Amino acid sequence: MDDRIRIVFDPTLVTGNSEIDDQHRELFVRIDALLAASRDRRSRAEVGKMLTFLGEYVVSHFAAEERLMVTSGYPDVGPHRVEHADFVQEFASLFQEYKAEGPTSLFVIRIGNRVTAFLRDHIYRTDREFVNWLGEQQEKAQ
Repeated sequence: MDDRIRIVFDPTLVTGNSEIDDQHRELFVRIDALLAASRDRRSRAEVGKMLTFLGEYVVSHFAAEERLMVTSGYPDVGPHRVEHADFVQEFASLFQEYKAEGPTSLFVIRIGNRVTAFLRDHIYRTDREFVNWLGEQQEKAQ
């Protein structure tokens, strides 16, 4: 039996925008896979590839969200971008830690705690606010 703590997308994080929600689900799947690979002590190269992919996916996801914000005229795009930039910086710091020390137990804890805490808060609060605003704009347009 596998008794490890899993990182899973919680239904309370659904924003109501299928494209954004699908990307968020994928982020959680990738984080969980990265943590499992680190805990299982898979090769440093394999964990590094997963970490690199996750970092690229995060940047791609944030860019897609920001494009949607800009094209829809979202008034709070600036503060939302700042949160994205802060997370990218945090992720880069964790990546540097990984490059220096490898997938240590502390690294696994930091990824598990920092990354998922940020994503849960950001999705639940900031992304949901954007999607709600987007829905209001679509209702007004009808």
